[in-house]
Amino acid sequence: MAKKKYRIKIDRDLCIGAASCVALAMKTFQLDSENKAVVLDEDGDTAEAIKLAAESCPTKAIILEDSETGDQEYP
Repeated sequence: MAKKKYRIKIDRDLCIGAASCVALAMKTFQLDSENKAVVLDEDGDTAEAIKLAAESCPTKAIILEDSETGDQEYP
């Protein structure tokens, strides 16, 4: 079975720059000049690491959608 891929969206109004996503999936997320999370590479880390990173966000600013169905998987 192929690894699951996500379409990742970040709600910049919710992002507070906690950087927990960067700590858990540094190939996928980084903070920009406004100290807000941005997506570097949707396939940078494993799907598991990306999901953990999204779940670690204190403001739930990271939205994960199934890349095949478009269904929102988190939050």
